[in-house]
Amino acid sequence: MVKQTVVFGHRGYPAKFPENSLAGFTYAVQHQIEGLEFDVHLTKDSVPVIMHDEKINRTTNGKGYIRDYTLAELRQFQLANGDPVPTLAEFLRVVANQDVQLNLEFKTDKIQYPNIERIVLGMVHATPLRHPVIFSSFHLPTIKRCQVLAPDELYCWLTDRRVKDPVGLVAKEHLAGLHLSHYQDDVPVVERIWTVDSVKQATKLFNDHVEGIFTDDFVTMMALKAQLAAQHE
Repeated sequence: MVKQTVVFGHRGYPAKFPENSLAGFTYAVQHQIEGLEFDVHLTKDSVPVIMHDEKINRTTNGKGYIRDYTLAELRQFQLANGDPVPTLAEFLRVVANQDVQLNLEFKTDKIQYPNIERIVLGMVHATPLRHPVIFSSFHLPTIKRCQVLAPDELYCWLTDRRVKDPVGLVAKEHLAGLHLSHYQDDVPVVERIWTVDSVKQATKLFNDHVEGIFTDDFVTMMALKAQLAAQHE
């Protein structure tokens, strides 16, 4: 049987809902999404919240850094649909016991939040999930800290640069794979590619049986995947 590429909703379902919104995550789970990718920061009072940027400027009606607000203060602001910035706890309640593969990205390449690894891993481990979570980060020291706390989890390094020796890197850093902005052909390591919104690009990746793609429009990509599979039957 040919390996099937897993389709991940990149920050949920941004084609229809605000990115990293509870509404988008909930819709995606209700519509049998295969995977969900999301980003985690810490508030001033060390509560994990889900947002891509370090600042709330782009995706809310507020301004400033997440780390400068307590959760209660952050709740003053809303996403474009009126929802508050979701907490990791709220997200985990949506995905608990669901048949969805999670990719949690630690957003620590610009700000290293104290104890974020311990706090987040503890919350994830306390949640009943059907699949092992993939933990990723651009910041390799974050991954190394996680590996000390929970050595048996799946860890992937994010990079938008070409990796010269992917096999050696994965072995040396004890990684489960690489999350790349580009596909490196004929490399015998797990690769998941972001952000794939082009049908042409997705078709090539599906046909090459890449491990996973991250997309802003999982509905279109799931339909394309089904169409390609039917053609090969």
